[in-house]
Amino acid sequence: MIDMALLSVIRRWHFRRQVPIREIERRTGLSRNTIRKYLRADAVEPKFKVPARPSKLDPFAEKLSAWLRIEASKSRKQRRTARQMHADLVILGYDGSYRSAAPSSSSWSACPAGSSASISRLSAGTWPSAMCPISCASVNAAIAG
Repeated sequence: MIDMALLSVIRRWHFRRQVPIREIERRTGLSRNTIRKYLRADAVEPKFKVPARPSKLDPFAEKLSAWLRIEASKSRKQRRTARQMHADLVILGYDGSYRSAAPSSSSWSACPAGSSASISRLSAGTWPSAMCPISCASVNAAIAG
């Protein structure tokens, strides 16, 4: 696998400095076929195929989304914790871990009460198979000066 820094060096040597592929092979230790493959590709960055995998949370996604919307409208002291919501999911038949089902509670606590926080599924990142809050409708900040 080639990282982006090495790929940009290879492309620079070949296209700007006109360094032959065999010389690039000697300098990098990569195969000529590998170098040719990345030079011929239009994409600057190597892409990897990630198959779509169903999540254990998928059958419970709508229920969790509804719970999070309800909890966002409650005051801080009346909200259920993520652990409590995970326990409720387990009662409903969820057999996944807490970590994969817990939304980022810090993002939800930052949302003002009554705001319409949008929820969507993340394809990669910190929460690969969980429902996470993406943004709040509005955030007010006062800067003391």
